[in-house]
Amino acid sequence: MLAALAIGIVSLALLGGMIWFWGERGRAIRPSSLEILREFGPKRLFSLLVLHGYLYARWPRQYIGLFVHFLFPWLGPRGKRWLADHYHGKVLRTEEAKKIVRVSRPISLHNLEQVIPYPKARSLILRQPLELALFECPCRHNRAKPCQPTQVCIIVGQPFVNFAMEHHPRRTRRATQDEVAEVLEAEHRRGHVHAAWFKDVCLDRMFAICNCCACCCGGIEAMVRFGIPMMASSGYVAVVEQNRCRGCGRCQAACPFRAIKVNVRARVDHSRCMGCGVCLGVCPRQSLSLRRDEKRAVPLDLDILVPPVLESAPLPRLGGGETPLRAEYPRGAASGVRPGGLELAIPERGGSNHPVLPSAQSPRELGGGRTHLPEFFPID
Repeated sequence: MLAALAIGIVSLALLGGMIWFWGERGRAIRPSSLEILREFGPKRLFSLLVLHGYLYARWPRQYIGLFVHFLFPWLGPRGKRWLADHYHGKVLRTEEAKKIVRVSRPISLHNLEQVIPYPKARSLILRQPLELALFECPCRHNRAKPCQPTQVCIIVGQPFVNFAMEHHPRRTRRATQDEVAEVLEAEHRRGHVHAAWFKDVCLDRMFAICNCCACCCGGIEAMVRFGIPMMASSGYVAVVEQNRCRGCGRCQAACPFRAIKVNVRARVDHSRCMGCGVCLGVCPRQSLSLRRDEKRAVPLDLDILVPPVLESAPLPRLGGGETPLRAEYPRGAASGVRPGGLELAIPERGGSNHPVLPSAQSPRELGGGRTHLPEFFPID
């Protein structure tokens, strides 16, 4: 009995070693893998969280394909909520996405519950110089006839860029800020949705900006087909100027979330609209626009989250030097905040500036539950 157990343990260890050796492309460990292990920290070094993150980052096409083709249809309400809480995207307008990839100062934003309305993975860390890479889209490569081009996923920042370059050298290339901005513009013209993706096993923060098409994207399919709230609204909704609309139907055909119906004139279902702005680009009469919806999560807009007062001077740090721009958004913090605005509150415990968003934006107040997300239901 003991001999059989020992043989089983040794076999598993050998199998695990072979998979690791394969994953590291013939090396004991690559520098980017070591850097990610360091960022996880010693307390989580041997946890399943680290293993999960490695499997996702090393084999993203297979990982996403498993969910899209096999797991999504079988998830119950609890499974859908768990998945969305741990792995989610924030819809961005094109100008917001371009601000992120063009940022020129280090930024560290934590506790963005009012922007990323999920209990986990809601930090934005952008170190300088900001490194970017274009990656072959795993979602598109899971389709028999994917949309073209396929190298449109934007890996943002370290250690994610180095990991992709070392482990996927044929699928990844480094890109400049101007190149990435051009990709964002081109994908918007194609009618694709920009989304910043966050995952708990990716160090609890944003790691990529994807350009999602309704026919290939696993996140959009999860929302529309299976009712899994994996994507949060941009904070805007589309509105129609009725006296300009001629009911051509182009916006209805283009909407990735099926939020627009045309019956003589276009009508927007705001319970489904995610504020992506795709419809604006296809309307020949410019009868659509985006309007801020105060009931939705706060936009991921660096001009809002990092006000000029913070950008004008570095924050002090004990011992001298500069620290990156850093802000925390306390749960339910509302003291002294102007309705509809943003104000800096300086806590007594220290000298850090803490932008505090209006209490009206709190997901807990909006939804009465843990998070405020659109109630999506499958569409036949």
